[in-house]
Amino acid sequence: MDTTDTLRVRLEPWAEGDFRLLRRTNSAEMTEHLGGPETEEQLEVRHRRYLTPGAGRMYRVTLAQTGETVGSTGFWERTWRDATVWETGWGVLPEFQGRGLAARAAREIVEAARGTGTHRYLHAFPDVANDASNAVCRKVGFELLGPVAVEYPKGHWITSNDWRIDLGRP
Repeated sequence: MDTTDTLRVRLEPWAEGDFRLLRRTNSAEMTEHLGGPETEEQLEVRHRRYLTPGAGRMYRVTLAQTGETVGSTGFWERTWRDATVWETGWGVLPEFQGRGLAARAAREIVEAARGTGTHRYLHAFPDVANDASNAVCRKVGFELLGPVAVEYPKGHWITSNDWRIDLGRP
């Protein structure tokens, strides 16, 4: 098997059956930099939001060759510094981490957001202590604008890095 093929990812629009993935990504390990696991009720609300068409889109990330689910990603609107921008985030299941899959998914999400033609910028706000997500931003070509205070989840303030990519430039 050609490992190049197995490391390509595909973004699949979020579907009803993806609630099980949301549960898997709700572990202490996966939410360490996001304020910790959510309640079952919070997960159900999040899942419904992901299913509802609106500005932006959520995706299940799969290996292109096998279709195996490896994580999730998406982009959504956010008001940031008096402008409406896209924001993105991602999560790769522990057993698939360390293979470059988050960076591949992030590149795909940049193209998906660019394809909407809606907003000029896509931002990512990983916790300053989240070395893996900050490395993804660097690898994908985001520009580091510096540390900022971000409320996530509601009522929980963290210091994040503000990374931005200009969707107007290929």
